[in-house]
Amino acid sequence: MPQIKSAIKRVKTQDASKKHNAAEMSKLRTAVKKFKTAVAAGEEDASKLRLEAESALDKAVSKGLIHKNKAARDKSRMAKLSK
Repeated sequence: MPQIKSAIKRVKTQDASKKHNAAEMSKLRTAVKKFKTAVAAGEEDASKLRLEAESALDKAVSKGLIHKNKAARDKSRMAKLSK
């Protein structure tokens, strides 16, 4: 455990951001997974789910959770699946 006051505060903020980031990544993965299952099942609302997943990817990029190239790659793969 850190002894310095600023290090103690840093540990607290790291724990809080770790929990927040984990929750945001979970939402992102869930959105992508919903789209993929909809495409596999041949559902008609797959295009709507794709837009939601792409929006989640863009938000994750803006928050610094994932790299912009990973988001672009994932969006490209989803577009390929939806054809």
